Amino acid sequence: MRDYIRLSKVEGTASRQAHTDLPEGTYEREMSKEGFFGPAAHLYHKRPPTAWIDWEGPLRPRAFDLNRLNYRPSSPWEAATVLHNAHVKMRYWRASGKMERLARNGDGDELLFVHDGSGSLFSDFGRLTVRPGDYVMLPRGTMWRTEFDGDADVLMIEATNDSYTLPDKGLVGHHAIFDPAMLDTPVMDEAFRAQQTPDGQEEVWKVDIKRRDAISTVTYPFNPLDAVGWKGDMMPVKINVEDFRPLMSHRYHLPPSAHTTFVAKRFVICTFCPRPMEMDPAALKVPFFHNNDDYDEVLFYHRGDFFSRDNIDRGMVTFHPCGFTHGPHPKALQGAFTPRRAETDEYAVMLDTRDALEIGPLPEGVENHAYVNSWMPKQDAAE
Repeated sequence: MRDYIRLSKVEGTASRQAHTDLPEGTYEREMSKEGFFGPAAHLYHKRPPTAWIDWEGPLRPRAFDLNRLNYRPSSPWEAATVLHNAHVKMRYWRASGKMERLARNGDGDELLFVHDGSGSLFSDFGRLTVRPGDYVMLPRGTMWRTEFDGDADVLMIEATNDSYTLPDKGLVGHHAIFDPAMLDTPVMDEAFRAQQTPDGQEEVWKVDIKRRDAISTVTYPFNPLDAVGWKGDMMPVKINVEDFRPLMSHRYHLPPSAHTTFVAKRFVICTFCPRPMEMDPAALKVPFFHNNDDYDEVLFYHRGDFFSRDNIDRGMVTFHPCGFTHGPHPKALQGAFTPRRAETDEYAVMLDTRDALEIGPLPEGVENHAYVNSWMPKQDAAE
């Protein structure tokens, strides 16, 4: 861990407490290291830091409407790659019905987030029922398949050559956000046993194994999900976002890092869930302007009213590269100190990566190229 120089100095007109008691007529912008964990500076501007009138260059923010992906592949390995780097890969799988083959990821742990759809996930360890809002973590090497009741949309985040862990909860203890006892594990129930190939019968099953993004296929004359028991401290786990109890403060707008859910070596995943609005009249009620200078920031919008963004619907993704100053849209900024409601009403998944992300080969029409203009005053912004 780096030992940063930690000075504390105030110059000019500034607030002594971040995100509260902003000097009249100013807009606060945070510069920080290590996401929101390291040293930080707060600058107080006369105008919104996002009030640009033009933008050129590759650092511009991006937005993608994944609802426009109009194909439903039978294999998760054929899902659309949205963003990726050497340590993480984000895919969006528009699935349907029953997988006819098993999948196995040899590249890293896989985290599934069920956006839409319900059904069962069968793995080496047994069966899990799944529904919208479920996170399912599959350890590297797990064989699995899904049987959805119909169409389903699944966000897949691979920890390439890495494992998922839970974050260090620090002073609040390991029961914060959710108690580890809330993590469900697969069961070898009647439905799991019923999907196995009966003794003495032949039933051809194929397993598609992904390693280094290449697929190898192994064929069995039976369903290889035929384990009769297991033990140990490594297994798939599941938790639903409705079971989260987010950290909150009625006098201070907490940074996104307070909502960290899963951790890998070069990225973190956070989950935004409904919570009461800040009650202190001097405290910001919307996300503060910030640069996020050490991480690329990605948000997947699951459901609700995304109060800090205009024209964002469920199933959409925003991508803010490292160093891009961003914050609430102009409409949301009007309620910076006078919220429209007593609590937020949104569920979203955030991916913060230490290494720069590349955009996958998405079909034409998925990206909203005018997204960078959404911070402009309405009379100037492109529709």
